[in-house]
Amino acid sequence: MSAQTIAPARRQRGVNLEKWGWLFMRGSGVLLIVLIFGHLFVNLMVGDGIHAIDFGFVAGKYATPFWQWWDVLMLWLALIHGSNGMRTIVNDYVTHEKARKALVWALGLAAALLIILGTLVVFTFDPCAGVFEDGAMWETCQALGK
Repeated sequence: MSAQTIAPARRQRGVNLEKWGWLFMRGSGVLLIVLIFGHLFVNLMVGDGIHAIDFGFVAGKYATPFWQWWDVLMLWLALIHGSNGMRTIVNDYVTHEKARKALVWALGLAAALLIILGTLVVFTFDPCAGVFEDGAMWETCQALGK
C-alpha cells in the first residue's frame, strides 16, 4: 500500500458569492414565510375572509404605504429567491457553457423585469384610473376627489 497525501484546501481570495447566495436563500426563506403567512392571514382570515377580497379590498390595502412595502418586499424576495434557486439548478445541470450563460442571463433579465413592473404596479396603483360615470366605482372616486 502506498500512502496518499491530500493537498490542503486552498482559500479563495475575494468575495465568495456562492456563500452569500446560500446565506441569502436561508434568510430570505425565513422572511418569506413570515411575509406570506402574514399576507394570507390578513387576506383570508381577518374580517369577512375570502368573501371580502375584491377590487375595493385591494385598493384599500394599496392606499397605505405599509401594505405597499409589505407586498413589494414579498415580491422582491420571492423573485430573487426563486431566480437564485433556478440559477443554482441551471449551474448544476446545464453542461454546455454558452447555454448555461444564456439561461442565467435570461433568468436575471426576467427577474429584473418582473421586479420593476411589479414595483411600478404597487406604487402607481390608482383605483380610479379609467372609471366612468356608469361604473361601480364612480361614487367612491368622486368622494375621494379623483
